[in-house]
Amino acid sequence: MSAGRRWIVAAAAGLVVALLLPRLGVPTFYVSLLTQTWIFAIVAMSLDLLVGFTGLVNFSQAALFGVGAYAVAIAATRFHVTAFAPVMALGIVSAMLTAAIFGLVALRSEGVGFIIMTIALNEIVWGLAYQWVSVSGGDNGITGIVRPHVGPFDVSANTGYYYVCLAFFAISLVLLLTIVRSPFGLVLKGVRETPRRMRALGYNVWLYRYLAMTISGGFAGVAGVLFAWYNQFVGPVALSLDQSTQILIIVILGGIGTLYGQVFGALVVVFLSNELSAVTQRWEMVLGVVYFAVVMYAPGGLVVLVPRLWGRLLGRRTPVVTEES
Repeated sequence: MSAGRRWIVAAAAGLVVALLLPRLGVPTFYVSLLTQTWIFAIVAMSLDLLVGFTGLVNFSQAALFGVGAYAVAIAATRFHVTAFAPVMALGIVSAMLTAAIFGLVALRSEGVGFIIMTIALNEIVWGLAYQWVSVSGGDNGITGIVRPHVGPFDVSANTGYYYVCLAFFAISLVLLLTIVRSPFGLVLKGVRETPRRMRALGYNVWLYRYLAMTISGGFAGVAGVLFAWYNQFVGPVALSLDQSTQILIIVILGGIGTLYGQVFGALVVVFLSNELSAVTQRWEMVLGVVYFAVVMYAPGGLVVLVPRLWGRLLGRRTPVVTEES
């Protein structure tokens, strides 16, 4: 069996396990953590489209994530719009429009300049959420968000909502894999590697980067909407610079340029941050040691480390397939 087919079989097996976990007596707390994992995996994949395939290290991803979340909260509490499809569409469009505006500003520079611009843009949006109290609720945030019905299904319970987030994760993964394997995705890889050569070949490098940022914003908006419904609360922390940094850490841990590797990164960050914080007040230091160890000894991310360890257990080397191969 080829390496590609092995990954397909592993993905199918993983999906079956994910579908069965809530039915196997897993405690509600861990079902809740897995729900968070699917949400953060979506936003990490949206960032990986920029970092891994376009060469843009974007520190404003939390702002796009937060805009999607606030769109849900404002629509539900101020305008009493709670239907699933319209609110999801509103969150996606809001995040994409924000990403489009960010792109017009940040893509005027490259490299370190782009990073600094995205940090500044994220801080501007965070400042608006923190100080525009009449709209955002300020530091108190917005409460009273109710999870809508998904068609005939009631997802107010944690188990029902777990399946909603899992479904959106699977859909997002398939769509992003389709994008990066399309001619558009191949151009993005060319733009990442040799932008000057792509310009010489007649490609509008700025436009492709701009479209990638806008598309990435849409997927971040999906995660933001799901996050708002999950917490039933939205506050400025959702779009803080710390949140952007955490999303980037998930991408690095999972494996840059892999997309599906972000599941591993999200699992580590969500589970370790919750479990360690219950054991020690210095949990952030312990988490930092874990990040350091992964980056030092598995620079390709957990998507490389996990198959390597599995291969050693089986007594053979297991090849790793990424989107680059």
